[in-house]
Amino acid sequence: MDLIFQGWPWYVAGPLIALIMFLLIFMGKQFGMSSNLRTLCTICGADKSAGFFDFNWRAQKWNLVVIVGAAIGGFIAMNFLTVDPAVTINPDTVANLNELGFSSAGEAYLPDELYGIDALTDWKALSILIIGGFLIGFGARWAGGCTSGHAISGLSNLQLPSLIAVVGFFIGGLFMIHVLFPLIF
Repeated sequence: MDLIFQGWPWYVAGPLIALIMFLLIFMGKQFGMSSNLRTLCTICGADKSAGFFDFNWRAQKWNLVVIVGAAIGGFIAMNFLTVDPAVTINPDTVANLNELGFSSAGEAYLPDELYGIDALTDWKALSILIIGGFLIGFGARWAGGCTSGHAISGLSNLQLPSLIAVVGFFIGGLFMIHVLFPLIF
């Protein structure tokens, strides 16, 4: 059980991801999480009002199993296989986050200031979650996929647009954390 209770090193996790990607490419499948939202919307009837959703969703139903597996696996890992739910982060980062008002930094998996039940009554936290969610969803569709789709599947297929998207994700993340984050908090 000790093997399950701790994180796996890159030299184990990386080859496992590569094996999965090889199998997906061999079977002619593309991996990505954001495309599942499009599939779910189509299942619910969005294809009747927007051409974007008019596609054969049955060909993508295998990817819905990935979402279910990720949700169930995440729940099991968090509730039954995690000794300490806090993420180990650099002490300097914890100090910087504490200065910005995140007192739970380094003590919880998600900051209570943004994801706690009290955040639903705080207009600033709620605004950040709604606007951030919209921008992530819009950005994933505009980029033709999410970070997992481009960084794992697209790069495995040696797609230049995926390389450009991944570089853009990193630049956007750096800009957010070093420029916008201090302005917001």
